[in-house]
Amino acid sequence: MTYFFETYGCEMNIAESAAVEQLFISRGWTKASEPELADMVVINTCSVRGSAENRIFGRLGYYSGVKKIRHKEPGAKTRLEEMQPAVKYVEEKGVVPFYVVLMGCMAERLLDSVKKDYPVIDFVVGTFGKSKFGEIITAAEEHKKGFKIEEDSEYTFPKISYEQQAFSTFVPIMHGCNNFCTYCIVPYVRGREVSRPVEQILAEIDFLSARGVKEITLLGQNVNAYRCKDETAEGGELNFPKLLKKISLHLDKTASSIKWIRFESSNPNDFSDELIQVIAEDSHICRGFHIAAQHGNSEILRRMNRKNTREDFIELVKKLRREVPDVEIITDLMVGFPGETEEQFEDILSFMEEIKFESAFMYYYNPREGTPAAKFDGQIDLAVKKERLKKVIDLQLKHTAQVMNQRIGKTVTVLADIVSRDDETELLGKTEQNERVAFKAAKNQIGTFVTVKLLSLNGNTFKGEIVQ
Repeated sequence: MTYFFETYGCEMNIAESAAVEQLFISRGWTKASEPELADMVVINTCSVRGSAENRIFGRLGYYSGVKKIRHKEPGAKTRLEEMQPAVKYVEEKGVVPFYVVLMGCMAERLLDSVKKDYPVIDFVVGTFGKSKFGEIITAAEEHKKGFKIEEDSEYTFPKISYEQQAFSTFVPIMHGCNNFCTYCIVPYVRGREVSRPVEQILAEIDFLSARGVKEITLLGQNVNAYRCKDETAEGGELNFPKLLKKISLHLDKTASSIKWIRFESSNPNDFSDELIQVIAEDSHICRGFHIAAQHGNSEILRRMNRKNTREDFIELVKKLRREVPDVEIITDLMVGFPGETEEQFEDILSFMEEIKFESAFMYYYNPREGTPAAKFDGQIDLAVKKERLKKVIDLQLKHTAQVMNQRIGKTVTVLADIVSRDDETELLGKTEQNERVAFKAAKNQIGTFVTVKLLSLNGNTFKGEIVQ
């Protein structure tokens, strides 16, 4: 039997899709080349923005059409070009059950209603229902109808989140968030913070090392809030900086193939001096960090319930740059939060000018049902939000070019990972700062670390040459 995944949203969703895929593979299923040819399509959803949910609703409508064809139901629109793989499938194999599974944050948010609104869905798997995928696979193998998935009372970490033959992969270490930013749906769909036992983390790392993985990214909705009981640690608890040190020592002790450690996503409130010191002293930890600022005005940050001020964030960046001279920082920036005045918006621009981020995820405020900010007075007109966002994007593009041009001429270590789509004689790789680099090299160097001199920029990708 065959499966197909569509994954939307964050890195945690990518990791969770990879973990579920491991289960399919262990049961003898194979990946379909196209979703219309699969026995089961799994849509892993995002709820952070309304645009993400709207896209998924559109996909559910599309799969309604696919299912009608696959099941030879009345009204099937077989003439649409994109439906032809499904038509061909039925011609060759006849009617075979076609299952659609909805999982992830949107599934959790609409757990009790979405299946009723979209009958194409056979199974809805919320945040706490992923352990039931074995039952779903069995039902499909036995051609049974869909049934309601009972959620677990606690979040369960998957044993492995490995993507087949990947040199770089994710390792979830904590889940959920306790911060309750007033605009954010995450605590409501992911639940409270839960940290993964260190023994499980190290066991997954050993599994990845045995498969030649070169780089891991430790994941969590608020990754640097990690805290877990550990009798071997001082005070009987392992915090995030101590976990990083423990993982790094384990990599050295086991002569692991893994050389680089990254982590996402970081809350500035938990980016402690202890963490900065560990980063500065440990060569395994990459020098590029995603730290979400969200805004440059302290009053807006207070209304967002961000628990830090503009000045706090600037001081954090200064400490990082002082202790880790080659560090690069990317961030999240939101415009148009309810009540944002023109002067407060201008504070974002001055904030950006002072810090000069290498890159940023930029967006305008999108009300999420169930969050406090959705009911705040002073909702900003969409046209104003779009105008402000354009100014932020234009300024960030300028800063990105400035920061990246300053790195031209440097010699850096690059993990080569794929062949360039633009030139088959080139490989693409990434630096410790997570920058993309294209350089001439043989395909057998994919999955290895190479030394590259940065020569020029093509958009946001460096052009370089290998230094022997």
